[in-house]
Amino acid sequence: MAETSVLRPVALKELIMRFAPAAAALSLALAVTASVGIAGDRVPDPRAAAMVEQGRAQLAEGNAQAAIDSFEAALAIDPGHTPVFLDLAQAARAQQLQGKAIRYYREALARDPGNLAAISGEGEALVEKGAVEKAKKNLAQLESMCGASCPETVELAATIRLGTQPRMASSEADKAAAN
Repeated sequence: MAETSVLRPVALKELIMRFAPAAAALSLALAVTASVGIAGDRVPDPRAAAMVEQGRAQLAEGNAQAAIDSFEAALAIDPGHTPVFLDLAQAARAQQLQGKAIRYYREALARDPGNLAAISGEGEALVEKGAVEKAKKNLAQLESMCGASCPETVELAATIRLGTQPRMASSEADKAAAN
Protein backbone atom coordinates (compact mmCIF):
# COMPACT_ATOMS: atom_id res chain seq x y z
CA MET A 1 0.00 0.00 0.00
CA ALA A 2 2.83 2.33 0.72
CA GLU A 3 3.97 1.95 -2.87
CA THR A 4 0.68 3.14 -4.36
CA SER A 5 0.66 6.32 -2.30
CA VAL A 6 4.20 7.11 -3.47
CA LEU A 7 3.37 6.39 -7.11
CA ARG A 8 0.37 8.67 -7.26
CA PRO A 9 2.23 11.99 -6.84
CA VAL A 10 4.92 10.81 -9.23
CA ALA A 11 2.30 9.84 -11.84
CA LEU A 12 0.57 13.19 -11.48
CA LYS A 13 3.85 15.05 -11.85
CA GLU A 14 4.72 12.95 -14.89
CA LEU A 15 1.31 13.65 -16.45
CA ILE A 16 1.68 17.40 -15.95
CA MET A 17 5.19 17.43 -17.37
CA ARG A 18 4.07 15.42 -20.38
CA PHE A 19 1.17 17.69 -21.38
CA ALA A 20 2.30 21.13 -20.16
CA PRO A 21 4.35 21.99 -23.28
CA ALA A 22 1.46 21.03 -25.58
CA ALA A 23 -0.99 23.06 -23.50
CA ALA A 24 1.33 26.07 -23.54
CA ALA A 25 1.75 25.82 -27.33
CA LEU A 26 -2.00 25.54 -27.83
CA SER A 27 -2.61 28.56 -25.59
CA LEU A 28 -0.07 30.60 -27.52
CA ALA A 29 -1.61 29.60 -30.85
CA LEU A 30 -5.09 30.60 -29.67
CA ALA A 31 -3.83 33.94 -28.35
CA VAL A 32 -2.07 34.77 -31.62
CA THR A 33 -5.10 33.74 -33.68
CA ALA A 34 -7.39 35.89 -31.57
CA SER A 35 -5.11 38.91 -31.80
CA VAL A 36 -4.87 38.58 -35.59
CA GLY A 37 -8.66 38.56 -35.83
CA ILE A 38 -8.92 41.72 -33.76
CA ALA A 39 -6.09 43.48 -35.57
CA GLY A 40 -8.53 45.25 -37.91
CA ASP A 41 -8.03 46.49 -41.42
CA ARG A 42 -4.60 46.17 -42.84
CA VAL A 43 -2.98 48.28 -45.49
CA PRO A 44 -2.85 46.51 -48.86
CA ASP A 45 0.35 46.15 -50.84
CA PRO A 46 0.85 49.39 -52.87
CA ARG A 47 1.30 47.40 -56.08
CA ALA A 48 -1.98 45.60 -55.46
CA ALA A 49 -3.72 48.90 -54.71
CA ALA A 50 -2.45 50.30 -58.02
CA MET A 51 -3.77 47.23 -59.87
CA VAL A 52 -7.16 47.61 -58.17
CA GLU A 53 -7.38 51.27 -59.21
CA GLN A 54 -6.42 50.34 -62.75
CA GLY A 55 -9.11 47.63 -62.75
CA ARG A 56 -11.76 50.04 -61.47
CA ALA A 57 -10.89 52.49 -64.25
CA GLN A 58 -11.11 49.70 -66.83
CA LEU A 59 -14.46 48.59 -65.44
CA ALA A 60 -15.76 52.17 -65.59
CA GLU A 61 -14.72 52.27 -69.26
CA GLY A 62 -16.73 49.10 -69.87
CA ASN A 63 -13.75 46.79 -70.32
CA ALA A 64 -14.78 44.11 -67.83
CA GLN A 65 -12.30 41.43 -68.92
CA ALA A 66 -9.31 43.77 -68.59
CA ALA A 67 -10.65 44.81 -65.19
CA ILE A 68 -10.88 41.17 -64.11
CA ASP A 69 -7.29 40.63 -65.23
CA SER A 70 -6.16 43.62 -63.15
CA PHE A 71 -8.12 42.49 -60.10
CA GLU A 72 -6.72 38.97 -60.36
CA ALA A 73 -3.21 40.39 -60.64
CA ALA A 74 -3.86 42.44 -57.49
CA LEU A 75 -5.05 39.30 -55.74
CA ALA A 76 -1.90 37.46 -56.83
CA ILE A 77 0.23 40.26 -55.38
CA ASP A 78 -1.74 40.51 -52.13
CA PRO A 79 -3.94 37.44 -51.51
CA GLY A 80 -5.11 38.81 -48.17
CA HIS A 81 -6.75 41.92 -49.65
CA THR A 82 -10.42 40.97 -49.28
CA PRO A 83 -12.01 44.03 -51.00
CA VAL A 84 -10.60 42.79 -54.33
CA PHE A 85 -13.26 40.08 -54.26
CA LEU A 86 -15.97 42.77 -54.28
CA ASP A 87 -14.40 44.34 -57.37
CA LEU A 88 -14.13 40.93 -59.05
CA ALA A 89 -17.81 40.34 -58.31
CA GLN A 90 -18.78 43.68 -59.88
CA ALA A 91 -16.79 42.83 -63.00
CA ALA A 92 -18.41 39.38 -63.18
CA ARG A 93 -21.85 40.98 -62.92
CA ALA A 94 -20.92 43.34 -65.74
CA GLN A 95 -20.28 40.24 -67.86
CA GLN A 96 -23.66 38.72 -66.88
CA LEU A 97 -21.91 36.07 -64.76
CA GLN A 98 -24.07 36.31 -61.64
CA GLY A 99 -23.11 32.83 -60.41
CA LYS A 100 -19.44 33.73 -60.50
CA ALA A 101 -20.20 37.06 -58.81
CA ILE A 102 -22.05 35.25 -56.03
CA ARG A 103 -19.00 33.04 -55.49
CA TYR A 104 -16.77 36.12 -55.17
CA TYR A 105 -19.19 37.75 -52.71
CA ARG A 106 -19.26 34.56 -50.64
CA GLU A 107 -15.46 34.43 -50.57
CA ALA A 108 -15.43 38.01 -49.28
CA LEU A 109 -18.01 37.02 -46.65
CA ALA A 110 -15.98 33.99 -45.62
CA ARG A 111 -13.06 36.30 -44.94
CA ASP A 112 -15.13 39.11 -43.42
CA PRO A 113 -18.60 37.94 -42.28
CA GLY A 114 -19.69 41.47 -41.39
CA ASN A 115 -18.99 42.96 -44.83
CA LEU A 116 -22.21 44.82 -45.62
CA ALA A 117 -21.22 45.52 -49.24
CA ALA A 118 -20.68 41.80 -49.86
CA ILE A 119 -24.04 40.88 -48.34
CA SER A 120 -25.80 43.54 -50.40
CA GLY A 121 -23.93 42.69 -53.60
CA GLU A 122 -24.67 38.99 -53.20
CA GLY A 123 -28.35 39.84 -52.73
CA GLU A 124 -28.38 41.95 -55.90
CA ALA A 125 -26.69 39.18 -57.88
CA LEU A 126 -29.22 36.70 -56.50
CA VAL A 127 -32.08 38.92 -57.70
CA GLU A 128 -30.46 39.17 -61.14
CA LYS A 129 -30.21 35.38 -61.17
CA GLY A 130 -33.88 35.06 -60.17
CA ALA A 131 -33.40 33.90 -56.57
CA VAL A 132 -35.49 36.64 -54.97
CA GLU A 133 -36.30 34.64 -51.82
CA LYS A 134 -32.60 34.12 -51.08
CA ALA A 135 -32.02 37.83 -51.70
CA LYS A 136 -34.72 38.61 -49.14
CA LYS A 137 -32.73 36.60 -46.58
CA ASN A 138 -29.74 38.83 -47.32
CA LEU A 139 -31.98 41.87 -46.88
CA ALA A 140 -33.16 40.58 -43.49
CA GLN A 141 -29.54 39.99 -42.48
CA LEU A 142 -28.60 43.54 -43.52
CA GLU A 143 -31.56 45.00 -41.63
CA SER A 144 -30.52 43.15 -38.48
CA MET A 145 -26.89 44.27 -38.83
CA CYS A 146 -27.20 47.93 -39.79
CA GLY A 147 -30.89 48.84 -39.82
CA ALA A 148 -33.32 49.77 -42.57
CA SER A 149 -31.71 53.09 -43.42
CA CYS A 150 -28.12 52.10 -44.16
CA PRO A 151 -27.14 52.49 -47.85
CA GLU A 152 -26.59 48.77 -48.45
CA THR A 153 -30.03 47.88 -47.10
CA VAL A 154 -31.74 50.61 -49.11
CA GLU A 155 -29.96 49.56 -52.31
CA LEU A 156 -30.81 45.87 -51.92
CA ALA A 157 -34.43 46.64 -50.99
CA ALA A 158 -34.78 48.75 -54.16
CA THR A 159 -33.30 45.97 -56.28
CA ILE A 160 -35.70 43.43 -54.79
CA ARG A 161 -38.65 45.79 -55.36
CA LEU A 162 -37.73 46.08 -59.02
CA GLY A 163 -37.66 42.29 -59.15
CA THR A 164 -35.97 40.18 -61.73
CA GLN A 165 -35.35 42.30 -64.74
CA PRO A 166 -32.80 40.52 -66.91
CA ARG A 167 -29.83 42.58 -67.96
CA MET A 168 -29.48 43.03 -71.71
CA ALA A 169 -26.47 43.91 -73.74
CA SER A 170 -26.83 47.27 -75.50
CA SER A 171 -27.35 45.71 -78.95
CA GLU A 172 -30.12 43.47 -77.58
CA ALA A 173 -31.73 46.46 -75.89
CA ASP A 174 -31.65 48.40 -79.17
CA LYS A 175 -33.33 45.50 -80.99
CA ALA A 176 -35.97 45.21 -78.29
CA ALA A 177 -36.68 48.95 -78.46
CA ALA A 178 -36.94 48.84 -82.28
CA ASN A 179 -39.60 46.07 -82.17
